[in-house]
Amino acid sequence: MNLQLNRRPIANTDAGPIVALASELIRSENTSADRINECAGYCANWLRRRGADTTEYENRGLKSVVAKVGQGSPVVVLNGHLDVVPGEPQDFIPRIENGRLYGRGSYDMLGSVACLMTLMAEFAQSPPDCTVILALVPDEESGGELGTGYLVDRGIVGDIAICGEPTNLNIAVQAKGILQLWIEVRGVAAHGSRPWLGENAIIKALENYQTISSLNAFEQNTAYFASPSLNLAKIHAGKAFNQVPDACSIGVDIRYLPGQDPDQLLRQIRSSLPDADVRVHFHGSPVHTSEDDKLVSRLRKHARSVFFGQDGSADTRFYATTGMPAVEFGPSGANHHGPGEYVDIQSLSEYTDILRNFITTIKDDEDEI
Repeated sequence: MNLQLNRRPIANTDAGPIVALASELIRSENTSADRINECAGYCANWLRRRGADTTEYENRGLKSVVAKVGQGSPVVVLNGHLDVVPGEPQDFIPRIENGRLYGRGSYDMLGSVACLMTLMAEFAQSPPDCTVILALVPDEESGGELGTGYLVDRGIVGDIAICGEPTNLNIAVQAKGILQLWIEVRGVAAHGSRPWLGENAIIKALENYQTISSLNAFEQNTAYFASPSLNLAKIHAGKAFNQVPDACSIGVDIRYLPGQDPDQLLRQIRSSLPDADVRVHFHGSPVHTSEDDKLVSRLRKHARSVFFGQDGSADTRFYATTGMPAVEFGPSGANHHGPGEYVDIQSLSEYTDILRNFITTIKDDEDEI
């Protein structure tokens, strides 16, 4: 893999192999298909050289990497995504400062990926008494269908899935569902100097948005979530300053609660907007993993952390649709998708230790149940 772009030396040479590997992944600037695929090839070769049984998959031009160690049950699936959101050139120059590794993707989630790869290298030399599968995927930030969704459809599943998303060493057992809608309304065009002769479609669309926000579905809550969320994400309208717009489309991003029925919510929205055309742009299922699942409980025992619910969505949803217990669990840091993103270096070690102990003592824990 050619990782010369933005290459600068890491100041702290004692940071350890996990930080060194994470830094290489940050430098790869995984914001395009070509860069993601190049990084996937690098990861696959890295794992093979260390003895892990590794396979590369390609789906619609994007590569995923699946590595396997050990045998028998239970089957633990570790999941990490290689893609990152775009940033400025300096974001892809990793640096260490005050015990933190800075760089785009350090927290979300190349630090986790480096931990997971390091564990697989260890397990390849000393296999655990179970099966561990590592899935490195290319497109979580853009939906996940081409990576994790594709692998799940091919039967690459197990008894628990742990996605290394940033969670500050806590365990997300729930995540909101996604319902993204386009809402189109019609108005009447008129000269901009005589707006009373027309009907402004933008104003009608904004009134429709207010109608949606007043629905009782957005007042509901659960033990993990104060409410669903509703975001006015896009607006398309208007042809000229001196014309009343006669058409407007708005894009709304709804994150509904586990337990809410998206079909019922869609029916409520459509019935409340009889003069609008409402169509689904994207739907993603929520995650509702039981806190009482044996493997989830064991993970919490080793992590000594709390359960919580994620407002956003992750690739856990693909595993959850199969009935697998799926959680998000990753190291500590801050500012993912923004300037100054970093992962706490000490938490990388803690994260790796927790997963190592969880996996290597699965049989012992099982005997205690």
